[in-house]
Amino acid sequence: MQHEQDDLNQPHGSKYVTQSEADHPGPSSSAKENSKKRRWNTWKKWEGEESDWWFASTGIPLLAATLGPLANVSSIAALVTPWRQSNIINGENLTDFNGVPFDDPRWCYWINLVSLVCGFLGNLFLLLNFTQRIRYVIALPATVILWYLSSGFLIAITICMRVYVPPIRPEQGYTQGFWYAIAAAAFYTICSMILMINMLGYFLGHYPENFALSESQRTLILQTMAFFIWLGGGAAVFAKLEQNAGNESWRFADALYFCDVTILTVGFGDLVPTTDVTRGIVFPYSVGGTITLALIVSSLYTAVRELGDEKIVQKHIDRMRSRVVERTVSNSIDLHHQERESHHLIRRRKLDFLDISQPTQPRPFRTPMGESIQRRSTFPRVTNALRITSKPPIMLLKEEKDRFEAMRKIQADSKKFKRWMALFWSVTTFSILWCVGAVVFWVAEKDTQGMTYFQALYFCYVSLLTIGYGDLAPKSNGGRCFFVIWSLIAVPTMTILVSDLGDTVVANFKRWSDEFADFTVLPKAGIWRSFLDKHPWLLYWLQRWTERRARKRRLKKGFSVADPRETDAARSTSSLAHRGTSPNRPEDPGERGVETDIELTQHPTIEALAEEVKADTSKTPDRASLSRRLALSIQKVSKDLKIARKRYTYEEWVEFTRLIRMTDPERLDRNLGTASGATEDDNQEEGLVNWDWIGDDSPMVSGVSESEWLMERLIESLVRLEKRKEIARDRADMGALREMEGRYDGRNDIGRGVEGSVVRDVDGGQVGTSE
Repeated sequence: MQHEQDDLNQPHGSKYVTQSEADHPGPSSSAKENSKKRRWNTWKKWEGEESDWWFASTGIPLLAATLGPLANVSSIAALVTPWRQSNIINGENLTDFNGVPFDDPRWCYWINLVSLVCGFLGNLFLLLNFTQRIRYVIALPATVILWYLSSGFLIAITICMRVYVPPIRPEQGYTQGFWYAIAAAAFYTICSMILMINMLGYFLGHYPENFALSESQRTLILQTMAFFIWLGGGAAVFAKLEQNAGNESWRFADALYFCDVTILTVGFGDLVPTTDVTRGIVFPYSVGGTITLALIVSSLYTAVRELGDEKIVQKHIDRMRSRVVERTVSNSIDLHHQERESHHLIRRRKLDFLDISQPTQPRPFRTPMGESIQRRSTFPRVTNALRITSKPPIMLLKEEKDRFEAMRKIQADSKKFKRWMALFWSVTTFSILWCVGAVVFWVAEKDTQGMTYFQALYFCYVSLLTIGYGDLAPKSNGGRCFFVIWSLIAVPTMTILVSDLGDTVVANFKRWSDEFADFTVLPKAGIWRSFLDKHPWLLYWLQRWTERRARKRRLKKGFSVADPRETDAARSTSSLAHRGTSPNRPEDPGERGVETDIELTQHPTIEALAEEVKADTSKTPDRASLSRRLALSIQKVSKDLKIARKRYTYEEWVEFTRLIRMTDPERLDRNLGTASGATEDDNQEEGLVNWDWIGDDSPMVSGVSESEWLMERLIESLVRLEKRKEIARDRADMGALREMEGRYDGRNDIGRGVEGSVVRDVDGGQVGTSE
């Protein structure tokens, strides 16, 4: 403690402290209490902020709604199938498929039935909760309790079966019904536990009581329920028809396995329909099941991408933006301040300013977009580069272009990160399902058919790719039960993996092959120029080599002499011909203004924009020019709406931004004298006028396309402009009306009427009179 006090008293120490900190070096009890209160408020507060428990609020309900129907189907298979069978009849060993089952004790059947009822009721309450028919605080606890009861009943009867009435080995064994009971109990337990995590997040205040599911996620839940109804109903139909035809070995569990390999198009061939009726039903059943499965895979892929884009990828973008902001300084003072903060961070000491040296406001960064009041940003706010500052406008615009390009780079890196991250998780999930699944099949099938682990890997691979040679297939009751559950998870995962491979590896290979063809087989115009632009060092070397070669040629040919006056005259004539004007023709200011507006709207450059900003940074341009530019910009953006993922250049963004900012309510009121006509809606819209490229309100992170964002803002600007015209007209402010319409000129104004009316030009429709 004395050592720290000595450091505080050093005149040139690396720490600034306040008087209160010098008197009390250690943290006070009140500060600790305030810190605890802030942490508690953060835990209890969710309204208006993004929840950190995003998987608990969205992913867990989606997972429970997907596994719930699978648990119900497994519970049905456990109920309608006896749990024990005889594998030796009259001294003959039978396979698990041909074993003869015998009845279970009555207590096992009735407890199993109660478990199935509880499972269905729990799934029903969950569905009613999704549709908001029953309140969250009632439906979700009911679902958790009912599923816990269902899993508890199943666990109890499986243990009792194992302890009190087990099958006599090796003459007897367990059927698929016993293994489906274990699977159902596991699913009910998992769903109940993850829903309890969802309830915990709600009671801690991280999200509201209603599930925040998108349309695709709700569609996924309904499609999953429909698929398992189709799967279980088809199994019941096939089992009944085959048993009526005299094939007693077809039970519900076996029919469920047959329907699974049929819908997934695996088709091992170990279990096939034996009657014409069941073969005929295969036609519509396989088509309907395959279409339903494809819809589920599509919805699942969309839902997973939505969760990834909204949570994982968005947080990655925020981290990258935060790093860019931390590395951004506007001058040497900010750089020195940042280095001093890093130095004290290394020393792990608190950093504060003395009261006499503490600035009233942090130094802002510069941006041509201004400060936004729409919402509080997590990044430092910036000032407006288009305001009158000490630096020339062209330097400020170029500085802001660096921020714009930094955000573009963040977008490109985030897009790449999203694709490769999706591929990483797909490959990881595929590998786990492949290797772990092979372990389970190896353990389940090594006693039945002597399967090795390599053969299990081979079997899982051909099953995941839906090849299904049929040389290897699950023959044990436990193996078939696990295959149904494993394949329903693994095959859709394989489909998603193929899609992710198409977005990354296949897309890169296609791009590389196209580039190779552009250089070799099918040469593309301008391809070498673009290649040189990407490699400036090679372009510089070629330019030097060309200059040296041209210099040698000029030395060999000699120098030609021309009259300088003729050269200047030819250059002047060429310039006039390029502009399409004659030297004696007077230039129309109005026509020049229209041409300038069209040129700036269609092909803006930094130099032209900087000159315009330098000429007019404090006042709004004439209303005719502003109206024309708004109309031309809306026309241009409306055409861009047809282009998918249209991205504008920095020069185009600066021009659009100036047009939007020129219609700022406060600026219009200040220039037109209509301050009393401003409404509350206009003040609220002011936040839409200014933004920061790397901030939270950047157009690049708005969630919509840039064309849609610009169209909305330009229309709002036009509406604000027309409101000011109406205000000026209602107040009979004819001077402001002339200025807004761009036709007012003090030298040409020859008078007003007695009541302030204006003489109008009939031909031109202009306010005032012509000369």
